[in-house]
Amino acid sequence: MLPAVLKLPASSPSSARRITGIMALLVLLALLALPWADLAIYPVDPWAELARIGQGIILPYWNSPWVLLESLAQTVAFALLAVALAAPLGMLLAMVFHWTAVRLLCAAVRSVHELFWGLLFMQVYGLSATTGLLAILVPYTGVFAKVFAETIDLQDRDAYRSLPRVNRLIGWAYTRIPQTLPALLSYTRYRFECALRSSAILGFIGLPTLGFHLETAFKQGQYAEAGALLWAFLMLLASIRLWLRPALLPLYLIAAVWLLPETIGFTNSNYFWQFVSQDIWPTALRQGDWAATLDWYWRMFSHQAWPGLVQTLLLTQLALVLTLLVILLVYPFASRALVNQPLYGLGRFALLVMRSTPEMILAFVLLLLFGPSGLPAVIALAIHNGGLIAFLVANNSNSEQAIHGRRPDDPAGLLRYTYVETPRQLPSMLAWLLYRWEVMLRESAIMGILGITTLGFFIDSAFEEIRYDRAFFLILITAGLNIIVDACSRRLRQLALVQPGQANQGRH
Repeated sequence: MLPAVLKLPASSPSSARRITGIMALLVLLALLALPWADLAIYPVDPWAELARIGQGIILPYWNSPWVLLESLAQTVAFALLAVALAAPLGMLLAMVFHWTAVRLLCAAVRSVHELFWGLLFMQVYGLSATTGLLAILVPYTGVFAKVFAETIDLQDRDAYRSLPRVNRLIGWAYTRIPQTLPALLSYTRYRFECALRSSAILGFIGLPTLGFHLETAFKQGQYAEAGALLWAFLMLLASIRLWLRPALLPLYLIAAVWLLPETIGFTNSNYFWQFVSQDIWPTALRQGDWAATLDWYWRMFSHQAWPGLVQTLLLTQLALVLTLLVILLVYPFASRALVNQPLYGLGRFALLVMRSTPEMILAFVLLLLFGPSGLPAVIALAIHNGGLIAFLVANNSNSEQAIHGRRPDDPAGLLRYTYVETPRQLPSMLAWLLYRWEVMLRESAIMGILGITTLGFFIDSAFEEIRYDRAFFLILITAGLNIIVDACSRRLRQLALVQPGQANQGRH
């Protein structure tokens, strides 16, 4: 379940010009990125492979139902336990989010993708339940802290101020949290859906979730098995409202602990300190050789960080503009104001598939068709994010249609789409798109794990070579880049007169 639809004030002519100018700037940056982005199509036979994939999706088959159920159960277990821990931790941090140190800490942890966290924790805890839980728990705590703080800040503070001098926690528990509880619960449920996708793709680094079996099936060309896995995951997400009942949560949490996988590989309690105090720092730094340390960091930045950073930015910018095009193309088919009932049903189902399939899985499939370039990453990001934002835009349109109805002189069909609905939804559309910008950057970075030359490619290579100092430095570069893009996104939203905190449901 997604949070309530975005409500923005009517745009004035000046704000409309700003919105148009921002969109033109994004398109211009994408055009400038085209000559340098790695978008080559390698000589493969995509249509024959696409036909085999399509046949596998239409005729799914899985000969080991218990293995399928176990992978689904472990996918849910990781997501449920991580969210159950991250949400209260995020609320505690939200109470002190006005502290600069807390804001910076939350920005840093949420700027690193779950897969990168997984790779880091795997070096300490092996392929274990601890690795999977922390990989989701750490960044999600930062996300919850920011969104909870912004949501609560929008509420009236008179009730809190009227209390006598009490402990801050007690004051929030009796005033500010109850005021926003429906929105907080709605967002937590939405984050659980996101956590299911995060849990699934942790299988790409070896954890026994759905992504592990999906990657194996695609690599072996077992597309019928891959189709069964995709359909199972889609039905899991589509049925969340049916099985995620508050009364059953204690039972689910107990079952989730029992379902967590056993540890594979060594775990050494003493290794954690060695990892954080020695392994992630270059030898020259540990020896106090500052000249050699600066030389090492410069070589790493110029030979790996900079090329990966440039490709990550270029692919993200192209994906951002392509996402906008996807939104404009598909949202009408899920809006009751623009299509009839049969098309509306098909449109809602298509958006469910688009937003439910993780970008990593989409990119993995597209790599089989187009080869190891940045093109599959751009298309995958546009499909997933376009489906998510189009779903929100269509919900906004349907809500307005239900409240205000339709005037007798309103145009229909293409004219209504061009002159009524799209201009009306454009401010919200741009707000959600800018909120997803940082997320798309993180997703572009991890595409390197699939062989695309973004920052994730060099990070994954460093882990494979057991060069943790290189991996840690590149992850820090990735986090810094995300923080900068988030600041740019926030500034653009302010220029477009989009109020902070009003579009949180489109974020992440």
